[in-house]
Amino acid sequence: MNKDKALEELFLAQQPHFDDKADFMAALTRRLDAVEYVRRHQEATIRRYKMAMVAAFAIGVVSGAVTLAFVLALPADMPLFTVQAQSGILLWLAENSRAFSATVLALLMSLGIMSIANNVIDIMRIQKGYLHAETI
Repeated sequence: MNKDKALEELFLAQQPHFDDKADFMAALTRRLDAVEYVRRHQEATIRRYKMAMVAAFAIGVVSGAVTLAFVLALPADMPLFTVQAQSGILLWLAENSRAFSATVLALLMSLGIMSIANNVIDIMRIQKGYLHAETI
């Protein structure tokens, strides 16, 4: 309690005064400009994240539709590949070849679409002059 009173008296004894209002206003303006810059940067980053989420959703829908069309176009009773070995793992792999091929196809399509989108974004950044040294 005694320390709190001493601390309170110390803070009450301090009476700040500003001799030069122009220096104070310049410093305040610089700080407010820095805050405004950070706010704009965060808004732009959030906008890019939202666009990336929309693009990922669209890529997922397209690759899912193509994979579904591929799987439905194949005959249901015939596997994509057969294995002449009698190993349990290889027979299981041959039985589930449709699921594996659909999964691999969806992954490859998603990877391809994402790399094309990434290349287009990099080209747009280069054209605008926004490519930084850390992204090269």
